[in-house]
Amino acid sequence: MDSGLNSLTRLTRGQVSRYAMGSLGTGGFATLPGLVLVYYLTDSLGVTALAAGAIVTAAKIWDVLIDPVIGGLSDRSLAHSGTRARTMLIGAVGLPLAFVLTFAVPAGLGPVPSAIWVLVAFMAAATFFSLFQVPYIALPAELTDDYRERTRLLSWRVVVLTVAILLFGAGGPEVRALFPDDPLLGYLVMAAVAAVVLGAAMLISAGVAPRRPLLPVRPGASIAEHYRGGIAVLRQSQPFRALLATFMLQGLATGLMLAAAQYVARWVLEDETAVTQLFVALIAPALLMAPVWKAIADRLGKERSFRLASSIFLLATLILAAMVWVPGWWILVPVGLAGAAYAGMQTLPMAMLPDVIAYDRSTTGGDNRSGVFGGVWTAGETTGMALGGTVLALVLAATGYLETTAGREVVQPDAAVAGIAVSFSILPAVLMAISLITLARYRLREHDIVGTAA
Repeated sequence: MDSGLNSLTRLTRGQVSRYAMGSLGTGGFATLPGLVLVYYLTDSLGVTALAAGAIVTAAKIWDVLIDPVIGGLSDRSLAHSGTRARTMLIGAVGLPLAFVLTFAVPAGLGPVPSAIWVLVAFMAAATFFSLFQVPYIALPAELTDDYRERTRLLSWRVVVLTVAILLFGAGGPEVRALFPDDPLLGYLVMAAVAAVVLGAAMLISAGVAPRRPLLPVRPGASIAEHYRGGIAVLRQSQPFRALLATFMLQGLATGLMLAAAQYVARWVLEDETAVTQLFVALIAPALLMAPVWKAIADRLGKERSFRLASSIFLLATLILAAMVWVPGWWILVPVGLAGAAYAGMQTLPMAMLPDVIAYDRSTTGGDNRSGVFGGVWTAGETTGMALGGTVLALVLAATGYLETTAGREVVQPDAAVAGIAVSFSILPAVLMAISLITLARYRLREHDIVGTAA
């Protein structure tokens, strides 16, 4: 055990609740832009589908590039100040401001300057998000050294995460819909309300970061050294590689479905407000199932339970494939099944990550690299979710989707509507099937963690 860490086991309710509160911020930011940003660009600002996808992708590439650096800086901050709270606080303050700016494009600006505005603001938002998210991901391995307490901690995190997805995914479009005559104002009010919730949740959560004894700080750590540290954890930790690959593939599948949901509501169900029903169908089962997946994991083990949850989600997407030929409200049932599985797909890998970090610390006897692991993990997670919007944009472009501006109506070609349905079902099913192959390569078990910790 690293000398800078205490042998913590049972977490207090306050620690669990304050840590979980952070997911109201991280889940909100991951959900709302993923749901509405491409749609905002194509259907309110007149930006082409390919350009909209490029904007989202460019911002996320930037996010991926800076995550390993932020991870290394977070580890240095822990050694220098004894806590990771500093970077978390910077992110908590800056993200709400940048988020509002993303949806504050002035009316009549034109597609090209509008696209540039959104790109710059969203890149700033992504930067502040990483400053909070990377150290946030590293905290579970430092809050407790108990294998099952981590599952408890992350289970409650996922409960709050599902609430965040419901609150932002269903509530955001509802706030926007209050301004039917001025969609741009609706998006701005939606962003302002969301920003208040994001900032408050992240500020509360930053306070749970533990304070440790100061550690020696190696001078002159360069950006290149931070990247080398990220490459090192990937090269040296086989369990981390397997878990990260699985999580990235599943993030791509869920990110694709998230980005397509608004289009499914508008063009498959022919009701723009139906996105609220889709999110309720997804999140209500997830909210109920998060504690259940903890109980299942305690009985079967985290990795077997993760495989079970992933298989159920795969089944749900296979059923959804019928919507390509038979669209209708019946899709809410398999969406609900996917929601029940989604709770496990979030709880279990996030509970397995601190196990991987603890195993690395115990077996290598080296420095605390929690921040480095967190940075690489966040980069991978961001890549998966970001590529969901990119894949959707490519499908829309390939099938002839017609972009428009606020207040103008268009009729989409049948191929574009079919492409939307495929993006919500068949493509995610393929990605989930591949993720089960990478998950089979994760071979870390409870006795490995407990044995090395002892």
